[in-house]
Amino acid sequence: MELDINKPGGILPSLAIPGAGRQLSPTPTADYLACFQIMQAASKNYSFASRVLPPGKMHHVAALYAVMRVGDDRVDVGHYGFESPLAAIEDWQSSYWRAFETGDSPYPVLRAYVHTAHTLGISPDLLNHYFRAMIEDLTITRFATYDDLLHYMEGSAVPVGRIMTHILGTTSPHIADAYPAADALSHAMQLSNFWRDIGEDWRRGRVYIPREDLDRFGISESDLAAQRIDARFRDLLEFEFERTERYYEQARSGVAHLATGRLGVMSALELYHAILPGIRRNGYDVFTRRAGANRSRKFALLARAWWQVRQFAPVEQGRAPRVDSWNQPLTQGENTLE
Repeated sequence: MELDINKPGGILPSLAIPGAGRQLSPTPTADYLACFQIMQAASKNYSFASRVLPPGKMHHVAALYAVMRVGDDRVDVGHYGFESPLAAIEDWQSSYWRAFETGDSPYPVLRAYVHTAHTLGISPDLLNHYFRAMIEDLTITRFATYDDLLHYMEGSAVPVGRIMTHILGTTSPHIADAYPAADALSHAMQLSNFWRDIGEDWRRGRVYIPREDLDRFGISESDLAAQRIDARFRDLLEFEFERTERYYEQARSGVAHLATGRLGVMSALELYHAILPGIRRNGYDVFTRRAGANRSRKFALLARAWWQVRQFAPVEQGRAPRVDSWNQPLTQGENTLE
């Protein structure tokens, strides 16, 4: 049986939820199973995540992944019977808000995410900018300034980091204290992807290097089309790498304030950070070569992450505070997998 993530129903009952400590009532269990199926099918990092993130948190991670995966696919893959990608993403946005307003949805992905949000006190507003960015993706393919790119990432990257902070919890009584470090890691990881995928994005009609940066180093889009790698292009990338490194530095110091999942987050930080030296090793060829770490290098990076986490003070507290002002009665049952 296969699941169509854009239609109600379609649950695969044979899937098992990793780390389930207690039994959910039947409906939310099945809804989370649908999210796991989507994550397993679409994410290259599912196996890695299931090994380094707390097992009791993975169903929440899967719900977040799935709700955003559906939106991404409606914009980038196909609009599934809607008259346009815009109509498809707007329908997903309205379905999202309706799920929070009523506590129910015909979509298992949304039922699961609403359950996660209520369990962990995650405001539905945290995905506001995500929907805005998905809609902008349909028409915006260039960014005049770095501030414009930051505005885009406020929707495409930042919500993930902030919601993951709620899922993993923090050692601070005020979870918003952890947002700056989460935002920094979100920016660093997405910027690393942008610099790695310059050639791929060009072929898709997109340029994420701000126009002001191209102009600063005397590079035109015809240079990108010609895949021209010269001193100007290398200097441009080093300029962007330096900007990205500052985010990694800020993010690294914030991992210690997580209550759980420190190894998983530090591992992700190290693996994405390795993209930058990987580009250098490839001679700055981001057009025909894809920067990444080989198997032995990945093991070394994971060992480095483990060692850094070992230096942190033990966690004494860290349950994320609830945000109850917006809560609606749940129709799915209140049992959790924590």
